[in-house]
Amino acid sequence: MTDTDARPPVDAREAIDQGRTTLGIELGSTRIKAVLTGPDHAAIAVGSHDWENQYVDRTWTYSLDAVWSGLQACFASLAEDVRRRHGTELRSTAALGVSAMMHGYLAFDADGELLTPFRTWRNTNTGDASEQLSELFGYNIPHRWSIAHLYQAVLNGEEHIGRLAHLTTLAGYVHWQLTGRQVLGVGDASGMFPIDIATGGYDARMLGQFDELVAGRGVPLKLADLLPAVLPAGENAGTLTEAGARLLDPSGTLQPGAALCPPEGDAGTGMVATNSVARRTGNVSAGTSIFAMIVLDRELSRMHPEIDLVTTPAGDLVAMVHCNNGASELNAWAGLFAEFTAALGVQSDSSTIFETLFRSALNGAPDGGGLMAFNNLSGEPITKLHEGRPLFFRTPGSDLTLATFMRTQLYAALATLRIGMDVLQKAESVQLDRMFAHGGLFKTEGVAQNLLAAAINTPVSVGNLASEGGAWGIAVLAGFLVNRTPGQSLDDFLTTSVFAGAELDTAEPAPADVAGFNAFMERYVAALPVQQAAVDHS
Repeated sequence: MTDTDARPPVDAREAIDQGRTTLGIELGSTRIKAVLTGPDHAAIAVGSHDWENQYVDRTWTYSLDAVWSGLQACFASLAEDVRRRHGTELRSTAALGVSAMMHGYLAFDADGELLTPFRTWRNTNTGDASEQLSELFGYNIPHRWSIAHLYQAVLNGEEHIGRLAHLTTLAGYVHWQLTGRQVLGVGDASGMFPIDIATGGYDARMLGQFDELVAGRGVPLKLADLLPAVLPAGENAGTLTEAGARLLDPSGTLQPGAALCPPEGDAGTGMVATNSVARRTGNVSAGTSIFAMIVLDRELSRMHPEIDLVTTPAGDLVAMVHCNNGASELNAWAGLFAEFTAALGVQSDSSTIFETLFRSALNGAPDGGGLMAFNNLSGEPITKLHEGRPLFFRTPGSDLTLATFMRTQLYAALATLRIGMDVLQKAESVQLDRMFAHGGLFKTEGVAQNLLAAAINTPVSVGNLASEGGAWGIAVLAGFLVNRTPGQSLDDFLTTSVFAGAELDTAEPAPADVAGFNAFMERYVAALPVQQAAVDHS
């Protein structure tokens, strides 16, 4: 946030009435969120709408109707917050941006009709495609990437391939409907298909290899014609049309004309929200999934199946450790404890229950005390698990206390991330100057933050600016579009205009917790066959 000593406070109502705000909207796994920011990049209003994916025909999906009803409910919530806080209407904004869950498969025909239900990042039924493409390209292609979904559809002989005209991500789809332009920010595009860091576009060699591969199967696709155009942060990606304004706000209050920044994925907006787009910086985002983004200062020595190579919104190379399963199982246990307290006649809100449970973990046995948990609701490629089976068990002599139980559950949420980080920190000797954390897992001060520091043996910082998450991050990218000076880099803009004077709380790894987590990980890895057996026999 801009140093408040450097300029007078912004009159929020005046900025809203004069259209000097920026708007960020992010479609996350469980919540659609909107953040309106003033000229100083501080949030001045927020809106949200809860939603959930559906598991239909063994596929994780969201309907497009749910996308638009959710966006409209979210915008209405934001507009009401503007009225409540500032006594005025949100009629216009200087710029806006759209972000969403990365990867997945949204396939359209030439008339713009969806050819299959949206296949989200959470689906792991693309193993054959992932393996074959990774070998062909010499480049890791994870299960959830759009190109893996496309090639798996080719391998499966799916009928819709012959009518395919356009592929995009969820953020790209919403942006397309708001502006009429089929474009993507480079960070989001890098989760569809590999990016050539030198050119900033899709890798031409790999595009040609893919076209030859599918032609050999009698499928005459030209991939470059199917993928959205790629834009770096700061480029104008279109204008909000009249039709787009009505999609967001059917009431007719919001007017067209706002400039749109390139649509980005949630990984990229997380980097922006934590000021970690510079080389040798990183961030961990923890919600339904958990992932780490490390901006590299050099290429890795070889391909690693645990590591995705993507980019920042500015196009710099990033090593991504993505784990499909994050806090969902923790949420389920918290719900069980909430049900128990209600049965006792004790009424507690969810925030109190979460904080109580999380804080108890600080008193648990550092090594998990013989307790073991797996948090896998869905498949987890890092551990080669094709389907999820949440699991908890313990040794007969273990001490089953609330504190150690909760520490074990938090450890389980971080375990697969640790496996990937070991590849970077030990096998590749990747150096980090700073690591930031954000997301719901870190809301209880000093708990998950401290345990993450122990898990990766690296200081971990959190700050109040990232509390609004990726929706604020994409609002900042919209602000970068309209407020940067000529030639200014995204890193410089964040450092000098957004985060100057920001306060951070940094947790150093405690030696006892580091040793405890290491001991837990030895048991976790040894118990992976138990997790696989649960999938095979239930």
